[in-house]
Amino acid sequence: MTTPSDARTFPDDFVWGSATASYQIEGGVSEGGRGLSIWDTFSHTPGKTLNGDTGDVADDHFHRWREDVGHIADLGLDAYRFSIAWPRVQPGGGGEFNAEGIGFYSDLLDALLAVGVKPVVTLYHWDLPQELQDAGGWTNRATAEAFAVYARRMAEEFGDRVDVWTTLNEPWCTALLGYGSGVHAPGISDPVAALTAIHHLNLAHGLAVREIRDVLGADAKVSITLNLHVVRPDDPASDLDLDAKRKADQIANDSFLGPLLEGAYPAGLLERTAELTDWSFVHDGDLDLTRQPLTVLGVNYYSTARVRAWSGQGQRQQADGHKDSAGNPWIGAEDVEFLPQPGPWTAMGWNIEPAGLTDLLMELHERYPHLPLMVTENGAAFDDEVTLTGGVARVHDPRRVQYLHDHIEALAQARDKGADVRGYFAWSLLDNFEWAYGYDRRFGIIRVDYTTQERTWKDSAHWYRRLTTSRTLPAITEI
Repeated sequence: MTTPSDARTFPDDFVWGSATASYQIEGGVSEGGRGLSIWDTFSHTPGKTLNGDTGDVADDHFHRWREDVGHIADLGLDAYRFSIAWPRVQPGGGGEFNAEGIGFYSDLLDALLAVGVKPVVTLYHWDLPQELQDAGGWTNRATAEAFAVYARRMAEEFGDRVDVWTTLNEPWCTALLGYGSGVHAPGISDPVAALTAIHHLNLAHGLAVREIRDVLGADAKVSITLNLHVVRPDDPASDLDLDAKRKADQIANDSFLGPLLEGAYPAGLLERTAELTDWSFVHDGDLDLTRQPLTVLGVNYYSTARVRAWSGQGQRQQADGHKDSAGNPWIGAEDVEFLPQPGPWTAMGWNIEPAGLTDLLMELHERYPHLPLMVTENGAAFDDEVTLTGGVARVHDPRRVQYLHDHIEALAQARDKGADVRGYFAWSLLDNFEWAYGYDRRFGIIRVDYTTQERTWKDSAHWYRRLTTSRTLPAITEI
């Protein structure tokens, strides 16, 4: 193939990867000494997940990880982002560690390094040991302290085999969907619990970073991944709608960016939630602990939101892209309406707006000009169809190819404007257990037949391999 002179190219040190999460792919929930997690409990509770689906088997990665590493290598990935299941390596979240669980991840790390793939390890992607939840979960300060012990042990075990240590994945979802709206495990709907969880997650991050660097040295590469919301006012000329945006931003973004990077919670959020809590769970010195230097900030992006001030009349609209519930994740922004977005949409009902990624990366760059960024999740669920071509199974997914192409171009535009974006991880490597939506929504660039566990590369995987190996953005027709 001849590369056009005006083709979008990326430097050799730009990181191309893909990502997964332990509970979504591993299965083997009662094998290898693994303990119970909150997602085991939640998914086995009737009515909590679509069709009653659970992660008991998922993609059976626990047994098929060697095959999956082969796919990772064949895709030409520079890096693979995966999470460690805390209950697999420390079943109760405290006390004894599990040698067999540690061995599983040790073997995975060695296999990745053997094929030249850098491991990016997430220490927490939502599968909290159930015993810790029984003691209060993230509403209990002791959970943050236990997380630091766990993080230290992982640093001791895996050392410099890990390229980047990511403490938490999307703590907003953990706190606001898990303890606010209740649509994620542990399924609690309590605004005070959600606010308390926010702080203890921020504290857990800070404590974990301190422990990792104590073991591996000040140069150990550490990160956190946030699902920062791109919130647009319905009427940019309306002071009321601009204020609605500020309220949404504070609970969605600044409740993490503030303490993690600036050492403070947003004053407006503290004022609007004063009737709920005095925030006494924030102890003296905590905001020095939460603010630890980051090597890179992980950014997950899928869609945008549109808000306006709610008049208080009629039904308040809540088209925020999250599953409906009686609880409200938008604490301190109860007078904000989330309006339906114009299409096109993914199978999740999320709008497709690549420009939102450019805007988000530029906003972060302007706010934190010296902080490198990495897009650690970006992808789309669509209703894929398997066809047979010459007896070979194929999955033609042109909309996913278009989605990936357009968002990678949006990332490149942010780089053109000066944003220090150093990598991109496609979500997800494999179709998997999509949390409360079970197996109904498929994000993978590799299809998984959940009956046979057969892996089939979709067109998007072939397209992505062309990108990773050429470092040039292919046209959407180049499969």
